[in-house]
Amino acid sequence: MTDLADSPAVRRLADWDHGRLEGLADEYDTPLYVMDLDRVKENYTRFAAAFPDAEVMYAAKAHTGKAVLEAVLEAGADIECAAWGELQRSIDAGADPNTLQYTAVNPPDHDLDYAADLAEEAPGLTITIGATDTLDRLAERGYDGRIAIRINPGIGTGHHEKVATGADAKFGIPYERVPEVADRVREEFELVGLHAHAGSGVLTEGLEEHCRAIERVGEMARRVGDDELEFVDVGGGYGVPYREDEEPLDLERTAEMVREAAGELEATLKLEPGRYVVADAGLILSEVNTIKEAPDATVVGVDASLATLIRPAMFGSYHPMLNVSAPDRDSHPVTVGGPVCTSADVFAHDRPVARPERGDILAIGNAGSYGYELASQFHSQPRPAEVALENGQSRVVRRRESLEDVTRVEQ
Repeated sequence: MTDLADSPAVRRLADWDHGRLEGLADEYDTPLYVMDLDRVKENYTRFAAAFPDAEVMYAAKAHTGKAVLEAVLEAGADIECAAWGELQRSIDAGADPNTLQYTAVNPPDHDLDYAADLAEEAPGLTITIGATDTLDRLAERGYDGRIAIRINPGIGTGHHEKVATGADAKFGIPYERVPEVADRVREEFELVGLHAHAGSGVLTEGLEEHCRAIERVGEMARRVGDDELEFVDVGGGYGVPYREDEEPLDLERTAEMVREAAGELEATLKLEPGRYVVADAGLILSEVNTIKEAPDATVVGVDASLATLIRPAMFGSYHPMLNVSAPDRDSHPVTVGGPVCTSADVFAHDRPVARPERGDILAIGNAGSYGYELASQFHSQPRPAEVALENGQSRVVRRRESLEDVTRVEQ
């Protein structure tokens, strides 16, 4: 078990060893993803300790790298997967397929084929459905095993409208239809749980709305008979502070509010943190290559781009930034952008950063969740390497792609 005595609730960029980060950039080149696996284990252990009577899974979609999956398994987590590839990668990392939970969202035929075949060998696999069509398609494949019903609670929460899944018709069975769907599942399959996920990036000030969704899940569980369910899964969505002036999630208060919102349950409460476990365990190192004085801004060009980290372009997300080469220089407001030919390829506008010079290394923080997962090869840019830190050592866990990797699938 990870010792939490010296593990702060959030790791800021200032807490990293800047000299070591410069050394990693020099040794492994840039742009470079860095993942601290010790921090991953600390974060999972801290979260699980706040919910001692619950089952805490890891939501794989936040970061499916093998080293990260191995780390959360070592910390004692089971894994929740949103696609067949995540199921396979979890198994490759050492997960028992009988412990996996597959949350199917409009699953392609290949995904359902894979899940149904896997369940023949691993009957403990749980498939979470969000549409009755999925039940029909599973029945066509001869599946009659473990099913959880995903509820649409009608309440969405989180840092951006694109992640407020709890109010999006794409996700889950409409609330009032859940009892009839539960009756059908009991007749044709094995109903083991209810599931909901309200949104993502929830901090303490957003907990009340988040818990309103959890209240509805608890109410529905009692309505359909929670004494006949194994679990009630209230999903993840628990956030970390991206901005320097934001406070970390108050886990003690969070646990108290979640338990109160769920109410009395015979079934086991289940949670699925993803971002909370990996976000502040990862960062990107990028080298400054251009300094341009424009009429309205000082533009700093770096070798990372929206192909490396798309969250600022996709969600308008704020990521902290630090000049690890010279953190003590006077700060200067700069616009930091990459080499992709679009105005969306900007990490920060007028951001105070210790005055960058060509050749400096900038660190972009909180890149451990939905960072490498959303990386692309836009502009024929090979994806970066990823280095893991663990027990004082560093190692490459994902090599840097070459142009041959980019073009390998072409015919």
